Amino acid sequence: MVQPIDILKETPSQTAGPYVHIGCTPNVTGIHGIYDTDLGASMKTGPVKGQEIILTGTVYDGMGAALKDAMVEIWQADAAGIYPSAQDPRGPADPNFTGWGRSAGDMQTGAFRFETVKPGRVPFPDGRMQAPHVTFWIVARGINIGLHTRAYFADEPEANAEDPILTRIEHQSRTQTLLAEPDGSGGYRFDIHLQGPNETVFFDI
Repeated sequence: MVQPIDILKETPSQTAGPYVHIGCTPNVTGIHGIYDTDLGASMKTGPVKGQEIILTGTVYDGMGAALKDAMVEIWQADAAGIYPSAQDPRGPADPNFTGWGRSAGDMQTGAFRFETVKPGRVPFPDGRMQAPHVTFWIVARGINIGLHTRAYFADEPEANAEDPILTRIEHQSRTQTLLAEPDGSGGYRFDIHLQGPNETVFFDI
């Protein structure tokens, strides 16, 4: 006689979704009245300094299908390379730039979008200058621990060639997965691949 095997299954608290959008981007899910706008929806609170850009992309699974329930957050320095943090010893950042954004993937295409500025270079702990970059954090249904990666800019080849993070990647051919490409309209495109031949480099932070 076959006996049933009791296997403990994951509970909702162990996975990111679908509750992540309800709690973090309620307006996107059609739940209004909690926030006027979802937190992180706007990174500019007034006129900002530097080059304003639009950073777009899509999160893809291992089969190449767009994830329509992903949520992406970014953290970056301002155009002068200063973070909006009291802990940055180099002085105050642009007061009209938050440095942090959150975007839920489009329910139809899975695309994320940030209206931001192109960041300046920031120092590595040993004093070397890092190339301009944006830090990404990705969560979605089935991703139990948020994934961290970076978007560098393909039109900054000299800075990228001496970046202390990019140059430490063992398989240098994979650094291409960390480059945001100009889209021809003054913005940049950065697609994220969770698995597969074009898998994005993720960092253990």
